[in-house]
Amino acid sequence: MTDELDTLRAQIDELDREIVKLLNKRARLGLLAGKTKLQNGLPIADKDREREVMIRVAMANEGPLPQDALLGLYRMLIETIRRLEELEKSSSAHS
Repeated sequence: MTDELDTLRAQIDELDREIVKLLNKRARLGLLAGKTKLQNGLPIADKDREREVMIRVAMANEGPLPQDALLGLYRMLIETIRRLEELEKSSSAHS
């Protein structure tokens, strides 16, 4: 391998660690939002808020990721966090 490729791969590896850290931070904030919604008698799912998030993500995308691919990742992220919120809701209901 070339030094240039090694450098690029090291940068990718570092960025992957940062992305994982940010995704987990995003999930923790989503869980906190879910707890707040429950405390205030609001439903876990909020389609209007999810639509706002998707619009902001789409507007922030400057490429090269295709819009549909990026939005697909965010749909998966939102759905995963919603499932975590539901799990926390059911475990706190049994406590």
